[in-house]
Amino acid sequence: PATSKPCQHQTDLQTLPQTLEVTADTVIVLDARRKQRNLNDYEGDPVTDAALRECLYQAEALLGHTRQWLAAHRPDLLADEL
Repeated sequence: PATSKPCQHQTDLQTLPQTLEVTADTVIVLDARRKQRNLNDYEGDPVTDAALRECLYQAEALLGHTRQWLAAHRPDLLADEL
């Protein structure tokens, strides 16, 4: 989705089960982190150290999942990484 349109991050997350076979449970967790980010960006709510660690953990997990999915389904896209 275009980054200039509202809800782009939400749309990205909602497509993960169809595009990368991410579980619904994972999407729920990622969406909660997205909502938390929005509260920080738009309301100024502080982000705790624990929430930051959880966000980093989830980002690393999604990156690992993406690499595994690519290796299984589109290894040609990983050619430069290897």
